[in-house]
Amino acid sequence: MDEVMADAVAEHLSRYNLEFGEALTKADLTGKWVWDAVSPDRHAMLERELRSADFFEVLNVMPDAQRVMQRLQTNYEVYIATAAMEVPTSFEQKYRWLGKHFPFIPPSHIVFCGDKSILLADYLIDDNPRQLKLFKGEGILYSSPHNVDVTGYKRVKDWLDVEKLFLG
Repeated sequence: MDEVMADAVAEHLSRYNLEFGEALTKADLTGKWVWDAVSPDRHAMLERELRSADFFEVLNVMPDAQRVMQRLQTNYEVYIATAAMEVPTSFEQKYRWLGKHFPFIPPSHIVFCGDKSILLADYLIDDNPRQLKLFKGEGILYSSPHNVDVTGYKRVKDWLDVEKLFLG
């Protein structure tokens, strides 16, 4: 979900820049996670915001994600898998976010997990190479600033690429 359907990096940057009066951009994160781009004394703020009562609920939807996901459902059985165990306080927020932005995905097709190797599916679109490495089907890397240097996976840069890949 995060960094594939929901723009968590933009929210991190917005909150970080507001707190510290900086102008950190996605370009500044090229090849790095946000945690690697800021000084360690500011990690507590990032963690606090990530675990706040509204972080995941206010994320912007990635462009074209809703339309393409709806189209994918005509030809595929679509599930949403999110590594929610990494931030256990995110469950309810993510569930509400999905209901608001993707109401056509039934709750029975939402999987909250930690390790996505438990998924038995043909494809997994994810921004995190760690999750793709564990996955038994075909992993597809969704481009994000932190994974620009990752190789070894089919890559999509956005939802238009996903649409071309799966729907022609």
